[in-house]
Amino acid sequence: MATFRDLLAAAKSEIDEVDPETAAAHIAAGALVLDVREPDEYEEGALPDAIHIPRGHLEAQIEGKVIDKSAPIVAYCAGGVRSAFAAKTLQELGYTDVESMIGGFGRWKDEGRPWKQPVTLSPEQTNRYKRHLLLPEVGVAGQTKLLDAKVLLLGAGGLGSPAALYLAAAGVGTLGIVDMDDVDASNLQRQILHNIDRIGHRKVDSAKKTLTMLNPDVDVVTYDTRLDASNIIEIIEGYDVIVDGADNFPSRYLLNDASVKLGIPVVHGSIFRFEGMVSVFHPLEGPTYRDMVPEPPPAELAPSCAEAGVLGVLPGIIGSIQALETIKVILGLGDPLIGRILTVDTNDMEFRVFNLKPNPTNEVTYENRDRIVIEELDGLCAPGLTPAH
Repeated sequence: MATFRDLLAAAKSEIDEVDPETAAAHIAAGALVLDVREPDEYEEGALPDAIHIPRGHLEAQIEGKVIDKSAPIVAYCAGGVRSAFAAKTLQELGYTDVESMIGGFGRWKDEGRPWKQPVTLSPEQTNRYKRHLLLPEVGVAGQTKLLDAKVLLLGAGGLGSPAALYLAAAGVGTLGIVDMDDVDASNLQRQILHNIDRIGHRKVDSAKKTLTMLNPDVDVVTYDTRLDASNIIEIIEGYDVIVDGADNFPSRYLLNDASVKLGIPVVHGSIFRFEGMVSVFHPLEGPTYRDMVPEPPPAELAPSCAEAGVLGVLPGIIGSIQALETIKVILGLGDPLIGRILTVDTNDMEFRVFNLKPNPTNEVTYENRDRIVIEELDGLCAPGLTPAH
């Protein structure tokens, strides 16, 4: 009968082993790092950016976290034994470029190489965000980014409602909400943060009740005020992303100028009757609102939803896309709608994407941020941010 030593020797004869110095060079060149220790070992310290899968769960989880079987992988454990068996298992599963690190984490740490205390989730959070954690593009690191993120929503109305609900459910740690309206019965056709018991209540208070009941991880910060030139910088400063649910041009230009000055990306959404659009205006990476609409139209050409009507489900679609784009920006995931405009025509159920380029005559840019003056546009539409979507 083969002894453990025999099995270990057989495994090592079929795999590549490297010392920590060689492993560090391969990691610097782009190799993935796989930690196969137990959770309590991992929590005490690990290599930076390591993918953690305990050896006993390797066969069940590795293909969900490392999709490309040709990707170079450096596996390690505490001393180099479990990682040797793990490397052999990976080869049997079809992974073609796997190495086991001799001496494991103990030797790596003793040689003074970089390591860190991994960020971990509580058991409750691990269960709540389980479907996120299964996505290799999100995982624990991505979920931690979401929990650390701060997103400001302008409006708790038609667009702000679905956006806020999905961002809260996703675990965005801080959600700021700006709105100065009361809940009205006419809102309930589309503003799903609220209900009939809250008619007459302040929208920010109603929104906070709904969101905190959905996810206690989320800190909901309310701003029951009209957003104007005197307070916008103070309110939006410190947020990572702004979700724009404003419904008038003065508010949009005010937000654009302030967000450009501070370098904060804005996920814009707008709706009209059966049509909607979404774009991401990122001052550091692409065009902004003034590149799309250099001059505001006359008020008579810009009716609000209260005047023209809107199909109730439409803001649910657009607001949900805004939430998705916000998460993509936070996580650096995929290709956000930076420099692109997504339009939706629900009558024909037609989605189109148009490219948007910077306007060379637009002087409201991040490069000119020190010269940007925050002021309101008067005489065009109802002033201030009082979203009625």
